[in-house]
Amino acid sequence: MIIQGTETLTSLIHIISESLLTPVVVLIIIIVVIVILAFGGLINEFISRKPITSKELEDLVRKVSFSTNVGQMKEEIKNSNLFDYQKEVLTRIADNHDIGPEARKALASELIAAEETRLIKKTNKTDIIVRVGPILGLLGTLIPLGPGLAALGTGDIAVLAQSLTIAFDTTVTGLSAGAVAFLVSKYKKQWYESELIDMETVAEAELETMNKW
Repeated sequence: MIIQGTETLTSLIHIISESLLTPVVVLIIIIVVIVILAFGGLINEFISRKPITSKELEDLVRKVSFSTNVGQMKEEIKNSNLFDYQKEVLTRIADNHDIGPEARKALASELIAAEETRLIKKTNKTDIIVRVGPILGLLGTLIPLGPGLAALGTGDIAVLAQSLTIAFDTTVTGLSAGAVAFLVSKYKKQWYESELIDMETVAEAELETMNKW
């Protein structure tokens, strides 16, 4: 039984719900494209990346610690197997050897924090898809069920079958996109966290060595 006076409101809600199906499907297609590109980027990065080993990091820390001047320190960093962005940050820290120790430490922390922010932004898209993908899949499931159930009441099996097909397809696609995005974000964050720790370790060696000069 429908309460008198609510027919207009329920009709409006029905229209809004039905009109959302197309945008939801379009958004699901867009996130699928984004996830495919992100997954391809993950594979490419996995194949091409050559992170510094623990032994190489240990040797670099020792070389930096025993450096007698800025030129030697920068040369050791340049010749290491660190990534280019790590070398750039560590070189900038070394270039500021002539400022006070506290200012130098604060600058090093700021440069590393800026790189951390930049790396985090590289996983923003997949982080969003992890949450949005399943939500869009759920919306794509529920919206067609209204017409499907109405068709069931009138015995229109064809419309019911079409509605259920859309519902299942959008659910599977949304959940799949969210799952793949989760894997991409997880592995990239692990890599970036390890890289930041390596950079912080060398930066600490730099600061300690420059404090001795």
